[in-house]
Amino acid sequence: MKRLGGQSWKFDSRPRIKGSATVVGPKEGEGPLGSDFSYVYDNLEIDENTWEKGERRLLERASFMALINSNLTKEDVQFFIAGDLMNQIISASFAARKLAIPYLGVFGACSTSMESLALASLIVDSGGAEYALAGTVSHNCTVEKQFRYPTEYGAQKPPTAQYTVTGSGCAVVAHAEQGVIVDCATLGRIVDMGIKDPFNMGGAMAPAAADTILSHFKDTGRGPEDYDMIVTGDLASVGLPILKELLQKQGVDPDKTDMNDCGLMIYDREKQADVFAGGSGCGCSAVVTYGHLLKKLEKRELNRILVVATGALLSPLSYQQGDSIPCIAHAVALEAGG
Repeated sequence: MKRLGGQSWKFDSRPRIKGSATVVGPKEGEGPLGSDFSYVYDNLEIDENTWEKGERRLLERASFMALINSNLTKEDVQFFIAGDLMNQIISASFAARKLAIPYLGVFGACSTSMESLALASLIVDSGGAEYALAGTVSHNCTVEKQFRYPTEYGAQKPPTAQYTVTGSGCAVVAHAEQGVIVDCATLGRIVDMGIKDPFNMGGAMAPAAADTILSHFKDTGRGPEDYDMIVTGDLASVGLPILKELLQKQGVDPDKTDMNDCGLMIYDREKQADVFAGGSGCGCSAVVTYGHLLKKLEKRELNRILVVATGALLSPLSYQQGDSIPCIAHAVALEAGG
């Protein structure tokens, strides 16, 4: 590993994603990317008697499917790096109990997908592991109950609200001959613009995404034209225009690349109107990246992309005490491999 600038790692050994898997709920399966997911549940309960247990099942299934797709068993893997949105990241911890793989629990809110991938790549690149499994998960109903209003309450939401993705994405990082290459990563800083509204996640997270993207360009010497796509985690219809405006003010032209957002890609907002501004949650960038975007890279329809997963680091406690929302974004550059 080579440190670039103040916030970035360059993975000299070119670790690859040996295998991955995505498991989603019914609404995600009905969206425009439905055919790219490994498994689609036909019920929001995920065949469990509580939503929390359903969320855990999503991650467990995605983890084991990623191992199968990598031609590995859990005994082959040295580390499992994962997190989620629930209190004390219990979905990841309980899934780790079933996997019985040495475990690193991480929390970056919705940025956890790229945080875990960056750490897994660092461990493999440094020689600390032959195989590392990275993953995350979210469930619409568990998040609504914890951070906003219980689903049964039926509270009216504003147009800025986002729909938490029910889904899990996992990837095995290794030194392999085939697979998408993890080129480098840029770790974000906390950015807090004073927004307190939990129904405006896109507006809260956009400045953090801009800060990480600008830091990535500074550290690597690259610009938007060096990527076929720059995709954010879950800024949705509110946050993505704000991000583009912030980049333009710093002299970066977002129109030099295809700049998109996982929260806009996963749903059809015209046909699925109840998603409001678009998708969010730990599972949002995970399932879009490990499902849809990896396939694009494997087919060489894309050659190099930058995935910028964004996270709002609030908790029910901080919200109830009137605190503003600290946000972060972690970026990982992926390249098509032979």
